[in-house]
Amino acid sequence: MADHGQTEQMLEMYIYETTQNIEQLEAVILAAENADRYDEDSINEIFRIMHTIKGSSAMMLFDSLAALAHKMEDLFYFLRERQPAFIDYSLLSDLVLEGIDFMKVELQKIKNGDPADGEAGQLLQSIENYVTVLKEQTTAAAETAATAAGQLKTPMPAAADSSIYKAVLHFAADCGMENIRAYTLVLQLQEQVAELQYLPEDLDSADSAELIREKGFTLFLRSDKSYAELEEILAQTLFLERLELSQLPAAETAAAGAKDGDVPETMQQLKERTAQETNLAAGSQAVISVSVSKLDQLMDLVGEMVIAESMVTQNPDLKGLQLDNFEKAARQLHKITGELQDLVMSIRMVPLATTFHKMHRLVRDMSRQLNKEVKLQLLGEQTEVDKNIIEHIADPLMHLIRNAMDHGLERKEEREALGKPAVGTITLEAKNAGSDVLILVKDDGRGLNKAKILERAQAQGLLTKPAAEMTEQEIYELVFLPGFSTKKDVTEFSGRGVGMDVVANNLQLVGGSVAVDSVAGEGCTFTLKIPLTLAIIDSMNVKVGNSCFTIPIASIKECLRAQQHTLLHDTNGDEMLMVRGVCYPIIRLHQYFALDTPITDLSEGILIMVEHDKQGCLLFVDELLGQQEVVVKALPAYIRNRHQSKGLSGCTLLGDGSISLILDVGGLLN
Repeated sequence: MADHGQTEQMLEMYIYETTQNIEQLEAVILAAENADRYDEDSINEIFRIMHTIKGSSAMMLFDSLAALAHKMEDLFYFLRERQPAFIDYSLLSDLVLEGIDFMKVELQKIKNGDPADGEAGQLLQSIENYVTVLKEQTTAAAETAATAAGQLKTPMPAAADSSIYKAVLHFAADCGMENIRAYTLVLQLQEQVAELQYLPEDLDSADSAELIREKGFTLFLRSDKSYAELEEILAQTLFLERLELSQLPAAETAAAGAKDGDVPETMQQLKERTAQETNLAAGSQAVISVSVSKLDQLMDLVGEMVIAESMVTQNPDLKGLQLDNFEKAARQLHKITGELQDLVMSIRMVPLATTFHKMHRLVRDMSRQLNKEVKLQLLGEQTEVDKNIIEHIADPLMHLIRNAMDHGLERKEEREALGKPAVGTITLEAKNAGSDVLILVKDDGRGLNKAKILERAQAQGLLTKPAAEMTEQEIYELVFLPGFSTKKDVTEFSGRGVGMDVVANNLQLVGGSVAVDSVAGEGCTFTLKIPLTLAIIDSMNVKVGNSCFTIPIASIKECLRAQQHTLLHDTNGDEMLMVRGVCYPIIRLHQYFALDTPITDLSEGILIMVEHDKQGCLLFVDELLGQQEVVVKALPAYIRNRHQSKGLSGCTLLGDGSISLILDVGGLLN
């Protein structure tokens, strides 16, 4: 049916929907395990998800995934139909989660373009053995009950004669690719019904998705299944919004020209009559699905438009000219560009909920392996950030939670002896803070041990100044140094000196930071500060010699002149300026980046006070060029490889066509 382009679309849809299904499946399993029971809704939901994964995997010829989903579907079908009284829920959860892990690995192979060649034989056998035990227990219990009551089993009713059904399926308005979804359903139904006809016929046609959106996908089925059975099968269709199912009476099929034993002709005539009676015209819809790559392209184009606007409105050829009409048009262009930019940014914003909920599995697995009772509390998970930033915070969150589970939280006996609740709590909280988002990872464990941290840092040669001169905050921040670990024994979770430095490094990649606070015996809080977006930022452009630098407005506190304040020097001879009773170190950008400039006297240039993570300094520049929205671009490789690149986070193109380097204030301070 499908050409190469259609196959690519189907693969993309398969990856997306299977990923969503696996995440939903994992959430249902963890919720059921937490409740210590699988209720009817949970079993039905798991059965539906497995049925969907089985059908779509079989269609895409991913046999190992289809076989595993089929085996799990059989398991939950048995649980739903037979409702066994004796279920080892812990073993059930382990089996399903093991299956989920296998699916995740195979799905990642598919995303990478590799063959999904995982061998699930042992897992399939484990599930089959589990079902066998359940069946034996259920049969034994039923026979015992029947003997006690002196009753015999009632024989199963014979299958009903085949009937013709008409079904019209309406998909959710924003699901997209309705023709491919319809084709997936057709493949699934062909295994379960005796005869099948459908409208529109040509699911390859570019117009078929539009027709299905407007009129629905119409099916004619001949099957010996009951109305309820068929309704249940169709109701499991992914993104189904409404189902219209009817069993056609004999009189209606006869009126359509049916003869005894001539069912195919009858169904064909029914389909033709339906096509004539319903004007299958193209319709419109309010919501559509758009691929992530297209959103990225749109964001790039908006960025280029922002640059182009600056190049027009700040063109050097316009200097000194009185252009009232041009200025009016430029203001209108700036207004429209800003609104378009805000709209595109809002489309790219996604909630943190998915990332947060993935941590439930990590807490569950580590609780078992570490023999600790822990609950995960989520707050503010609907807080939104740019989708590109979310990709960089999953690993930091994972490392912080692993650290809290392994280092922070005590075991049940220890907690009870200290008068704490037996179950430890990890809180994952997100909240907005201006142009940033704060993510807090808190635990109610033992807190950080300053003496132990100092001891290990000294033993590993990580201290850069005498321990007696270090503040409490500086001691805590030692845990982010590469190679640092307070554990002497290497375990699966810690002791290798890898983990907390990953948190700091990953956050720096997106212009973020991490801070830590702790109270001995009460717990520890890690605060991640990340920008809402990386694509376009408000900034101040400054000049140093013949070079231009861009400083994010969010990092700037104020601008000042040196002669209005007291100049000091520390014991190393480094310059410092006293501003309202606080000493700030001075960083001369021309010295830091080895640039030639005639302005070297502090009284001749401008000092810009910047702040990052409660640390501040003064940047000495020649002059201010003005405030502007800039599009952030990655640094070229030849700049990234230089030592001074530690103080740079990117570059941008200015209105006159010149390049400006974007300063990384955190990197300069460190």
